[in-house]
Amino acid sequence: MARIRLGMVGGGNDAFIGGVHRIASRIDDRFELVAGALSSTPEKSSASAKVLGIPRSYGSFEEMAEAEAAREDGIEAVSIVTPNHVHAAAAKAFLAQGIHVICDKPLTSTMEDAEALEQAVAKSDALFVLTHNYTGYPMIRQARDMIAKGELGQIRIVQAEYPQDWLNGPAENEGVKQAEWRTDPARSGAGGSIGDIGTHAHNLACFVSGLQVESLAADLQSFGAGRTLDDNAHMLLRFKGGARGMLWSSQVAPGNENALKLRVYGEKGGLEWSQEDPNYLWFTPDGEPKRLLTRNGSGATEASQAVSRIPGGHPEGYLEGFATIYREAADAIRAVQGGADPASAMGVLPGIAAGMDGMRFINACVTSSKNDAVWTAL
Repeated sequence: MARIRLGMVGGGNDAFIGGVHRIASRIDDRFELVAGALSSTPEKSSASAKVLGIPRSYGSFEEMAEAEAAREDGIEAVSIVTPNHVHAAAAKAFLAQGIHVICDKPLTSTMEDAEALEQAVAKSDALFVLTHNYTGYPMIRQARDMIAKGELGQIRIVQAEYPQDWLNGPAENEGVKQAEWRTDPARSGAGGSIGDIGTHAHNLACFVSGLQVESLAADLQSFGAGRTLDDNAHMLLRFKGGARGMLWSSQVAPGNENALKLRVYGEKGGLEWSQEDPNYLWFTPDGEPKRLLTRNGSGATEASQAVSRIPGGHPEGYLEGFATIYREAADAIRAVQGGADPASAMGVLPGIAAGMDGMRFINACVTSSKNDAVWTAL
């Protein structure tokens, strides 16, 4: 299958997440990066393009969208890996030209921008994919598959947590670019830890359980001196259908790097998964000993095997999870180019609906916390 011509907005050669997306797009050899508006100035963008070997460089995403749409060999898809406040404008520019969009999360920095982007997606023939990369892990797909098949019975409890420690000190005042924009409301939006990592935990809880959060009660804190956005959050969750849950996100928890964990309990049993040990899934049928299920091991389901690339026992995780999103995006793009229905082509890929759910989650957290943790509908 011919490689999909890919562009990138943001993600200069010194940007962490840009590098992750570039690696992920290449793992299954489905994309070729041919154009970019990689930085905030034409000079920086050109310099990054030269270092990365990208043939065509642009000074802005507006220029790039128009010029690439006019070329016979123009890009077919674009990765948007900028800070949150640029997502909506950049995505709309490419959607208007019929260019498929693969966008980093969260969806945008404001609900107003999110709603405008939702309308742009509805009007465009192009696909919109949101890179909630943890949904691409094999054992997450297995957990989702087991729950969908009823192996846990009716779900009663869902617990998700995502603690980190990298903002325990004043990193935003020490020249750490990732910290500077993530703690800035103008660029990050209304959510700090809840927008950056809380949305991952929320998305994963819903993706695996098949449930939707109906309301929540949130308590947000900003422990960092002078920090206006939350760096720690606790919340109670009520799911449609009656299940209950808890979610904790923190970037000021010493000893935690990327400790995303998910636990789901139903009337017939429970599942436990940890992102830092992603090839294992603990399954406990009610009244029976706990069982360890391994990626590509005995008991692996077709759902997990379909997104696993190497034999069991070899580590497979973060980059491959991202790569699964890119591979499935490539499949979806080729399918719609061949006349397939866009909704069917997307499959389980997170898209605009997942993005809007994440924005409603952020807004509900902020609203609830401001009102002394009152229960707030999503």
